[in-house]
Amino acid sequence: MTDNQIPLAGVIGHPIGHTKSPKLHGHWLKTYGLPGHYVPMDVAPEDLESVLRTLPKAGYVGANVTVPHKEAALQIADHVSDRAAKIGAANTLVFQPDGSIQADNTDGYGFMENLLAGAPDWNPQDGPAVVFGAGGAARAVLQALVEAGVPEIMLTNRTRARADQLREEFGPRITVVDWVKAGNVIENAELVVNTTSLGMQGQPELRVPLDGLQPGSVVTDLVYVPLKTRLLQAAEEAGCTTVDGLGMLLHQAVPGFERWFGKRPEVTDELRATVLG
Repeated sequence: MTDNQIPLAGVIGHPIGHTKSPKLHGHWLKTYGLPGHYVPMDVAPEDLESVLRTLPKAGYVGANVTVPHKEAALQIADHVSDRAAKIGAANTLVFQPDGSIQADNTDGYGFMENLLAGAPDWNPQDGPAVVFGAGGAARAVLQALVEAGVPEIMLTNRTRARADQLREEFGPRITVVDWVKAGNVIENAELVVNTTSLGMQGQPELRVPLDGLQPGSVVTDLVYVPLKTRLLQAAEEAGCTTVDGLGMLLHQAVPGFERWFGKRPEVTDELRATVLG
């Protein structure tokens, strides 16, 4: 990109109409008075590679990738960060001047920053965590929790084989629990995390018994539409500290924005209000 070119970035998904990322990055560009644009791009899976190879030639400095492209983007990239390789998915791409593609995954970073902002007293060493789900988001969360030093992570998923696979990959701190027993293990959890889409608008509810939630434990849901899910509502009533999922979206965007536009942005109440508005 030449010095007088305006940097372009965007988010690639299929579909993409629901994304809040353009609002988020647009707010930062405006707040810091930076030149640049961030656009949503609906790209079918069979076109992903040709689009990614073309974008640098069109003045793009990078892109976010979302469902269903996170695993495929990792395979296409020329250079992959250690954490993206470990998670097995990419969400942040940086295009180099020579057109090569660098892939990273900032979901775990976003998850942890959001958790610590919403529950500053949570200490990873305090005790076990329970994680619902074994998809791409769960991989990022497991990686973050293992790195933070959580002693035991009880992983439960509707399809047990997927959870067993993650235990193989992430090691002995992961204990797999049958989905029908998920309600029992939350009694001993210092942290409960929902990484599934259950409870999201238009999706079935998370039908795990929640009466075992203990006052003082921390409960977070990666779903942010609605902002207060049934899980967070039950946790609030049980006296838990609750952390909604919107902050993860905001925090995971920070490293990408900094790389593309040259300024490290801040996650503020004003940003939250803009993205929700």
